[in-house]
Amino acid sequence: MAIKCPKCQADNPDTLKYCGECGTQLTFTKDISSFQTETLQVPIQELARGSVLAGRYEIIEELGKGGMGRVYKVFDIDIKEKVALKLLKPEISSDRETIERFSNELKFARKIRHKNVCGMYDLGKAEGTSFITMEYISGEDLKSMIRMTSSLTIGATLSIGKQICDGLAEAHALGIVHRDLKPQNVMIDKGGNAKIMDFGIARSIREKGITGPSVLIGTPEYMSPEQAEAKEVDYRSDIYSLGIILYEMATGRVPFEGETALSIAMKHKGEIPKNPKQFNPNIPDGLSSLILKCLEKDKARRYQTASEARSELEELEKGLPTMERIVPEKKTFTSKEITVTLSLKRLVLPALGLLFVVLAALTIWKILPKKEAAPEVVAKRSIAVLPFEDLSPEKGQEILADGIPETLINSLSSLEGLHVSARTSSFFFKGKQTDVREIGQKLGVETVLEGSIQVAGNRLRIMLRLIDIANGFQIWSDDYDKTLDDIFAVQDDIALSVVRALKIKLIGEDKEQLAKGYTVSREAYTAYLQGRYFWEKRGQKNTERAIEYFKKAIEQDPTYALAYTGIADSYQNLGNSQAIPPKEAFPRAIAAARKALELNDKLAEAHVSLAMPLFNYNHNFPEAEKGFKVALELKPGYATAHHWYAFFLTCMGRHEEAIKEIELARDLDPLSLQINANVGGFILYYARQFDQALEELMKSTELFPEHDQNYAWLSRVYVQLGRYEEARKATLRFNEMGGGRRTGAKIRLTYIDAISGNRGEAQKGLKELLDYSERDFVSPLEIARIYTSLGEKDQAFIWLDRALSENDARLVYLKVCPEFDPLRSDPRYGELLKKIGFK
Repeated sequence: MAIKCPKCQADNPDTLKYCGECGTQLTFTKDISSFQTETLQVPIQELARGSVLAGRYEIIEELGKGGMGRVYKVFDIDIKEKVALKLLKPEISSDRETIERFSNELKFARKIRHKNVCGMYDLGKAEGTSFITMEYISGEDLKSMIRMTSSLTIGATLSIGKQICDGLAEAHALGIVHRDLKPQNVMIDKGGNAKIMDFGIARSIREKGITGPSVLIGTPEYMSPEQAEAKEVDYRSDIYSLGIILYEMATGRVPFEGETALSIAMKHKGEIPKNPKQFNPNIPDGLSSLILKCLEKDKARRYQTASEARSELEELEKGLPTMERIVPEKKTFTSKEITVTLSLKRLVLPALGLLFVVLAALTIWKILPKKEAAPEVVAKRSIAVLPFEDLSPEKGQEILADGIPETLINSLSSLEGLHVSARTSSFFFKGKQTDVREIGQKLGVETVLEGSIQVAGNRLRIMLRLIDIANGFQIWSDDYDKTLDDIFAVQDDIALSVVRALKIKLIGEDKEQLAKGYTVSREAYTAYLQGRYFWEKRGQKNTERAIEYFKKAIEQDPTYALAYTGIADSYQNLGNSQAIPPKEAFPRAIAAARKALELNDKLAEAHVSLAMPLFNYNHNFPEAEKGFKVALELKPGYATAHHWYAFFLTCMGRHEEAIKEIELARDLDPLSLQINANVGGFILYYARQFDQALEELMKSTELFPEHDQNYAWLSRVYVQLGRYEEARKATLRFNEMGGGRRTGAKIRLTYIDAISGNRGEAQKGLKELLDYSERDFVSPLEIARIYTSLGEKDQAFIWLDRALSENDARLVYLKVCPEFDPLRSDPRYGELLKKIGFK
């Protein structure tokens, strides 16, 4: 007997317990002996901006995500206030024992009422998932602050340390131990006030399947030795974690690191931490001793109370010069506090009460952030579109097998409600025998679209499957048997079918954008795909071939805007890589991008293609930023736009914003060689977070050992860390891999010789570069960099002026470039920055 699934309407034999199509559980009813389906409520994993949870919490924006789930800023409709809402992961939400522990722990956590502790509100459940509400704090978590500045000032370290102690002292007095104290759980508001978060949560977490008391609770880098041994903990465990936080604030690093949680735990148990002064000589001896006392293995030798540690921090602070002390701003009245004040005085001072309301409203309006936040990807569903397999009898259809998925990626990326893995990451697995579920997990998506094509003569057959990564079930499949002349209609149909299968609601112009193919000429489309094929391969020869194909596409269809963006991006690449002089490359890039926008001003790619040369060639910074923002409004999921906007923000010195943008780019394109290399090699490097830059570059090198740019940037980071021999080895590796095209490696080796004091070799290398510049293009800025490191300032300025006259694309780095620090005190440097366009 066949059973129809009410969820997907598929027929199932009565021998199945789960629907073969969608996986819905099939159960016996109580009244009849036949099977029928029972639709289970699937816990939601993400919340879309503007949606309302539990009929009460309107979602404003996502603040972040972690091991427990996602955190949102929401508006509580009932009490008319903004609160934070932590949406728990399904595996946590569905565990009744864990949720019960949460509920019990929150009863205690709610008792803590202190200015340095984030207030915990309630545990709720709606739409199949559980969530926790808590006080909303506008600011940054302490971990982000440390990442942005490498290490905090001594004044800031002492101020934040005292406030953490105050919050801990209050909690400990109530018999509550945090158990997972770490910088990620300490928020710093705009006034410098610290608040400890997540009291009552760490104790509730249990590794699945383990119910006994001997369970590791905490984050490996911050856990005490007794936690590492899964022993009972008391207040002194939080003191140990406080010591690690102070260590990290003062040095930018944690005392113990390792490849696994177990290896880190073993170090907490048996390894003596290095004196923090080894990493930051500016740390006062008293602070160093305080930190090491917090980190004693024997808890009896640590500070026995948070108040005791706080007293010593206060004494240390008294020894600082007045100007170095940090005094947090007093907390502004919240709307709740104002209401209480007015209720007490309503009968006595009604006019004064009204004045308080007005002043409070003005105060709140004033402190609300006015600058536009970096665009975020609001993704209710997520998908990766893999390159298709070519099953054609004679093969040779790679261009089409790659091109159709790329077109689908571009179309689907225009939808606000869908997170689409970028081409680079989705195509990373091409030719590799990797399970589709593993691919989905590595890309962080819920679904994967895979397929194959067969071309025989003019016949085109496409076979597709949409896979749910969570269970491996097939959500949707279809076969298309058409002619090559139908290729555009087929692609539109596939995109719409995927959207329907994912149950994404199309609003506004979504449907029009989804079906927008940009050309009706199959010949133009094929030439464009060939151009993008060579563009993705990079290198001067491949880029020049790409330009040829883009031009062929335009010959077939002069209105093909995407082909013009291909030309613009190609010349941009040739100019940036110094394959051809900037004055030849960038004007062509600008002209092609402007033509693309003339044909289609709604094309996000064209706005980015124009913004980049406006930025690094014309130095028209306001128009460039406007272009990046327009592109991200049109296509929030466009990884390249986030990536290149991060470059712009870095060069403007807006490092915090740049880090957020590059993180968004990497979320969208996690396996991009360029983005991964540029996290450490550009964004963190120019933010002068050299230790973090090195850490990110080592990760990128591990992921992509054959990507030459990893070694180019490693070379520069090693120089800033004074590790010249390692810098030289990285440069030679860069050269071996073909990155030393023409003068690339010679420039880097000469600079290393100069900065490390090997003046004879540096002079020799410089002469070779000068001789070469007589015959071919060498970046004047690179020559100026070498003269600067040799201490020859006048020659450095001669070459910087030459770079300005030639519009060297790297001039935009000068505001933040550490290699030119020896010139910054010279008035000529300030004048040069003004000429470039920096204020």
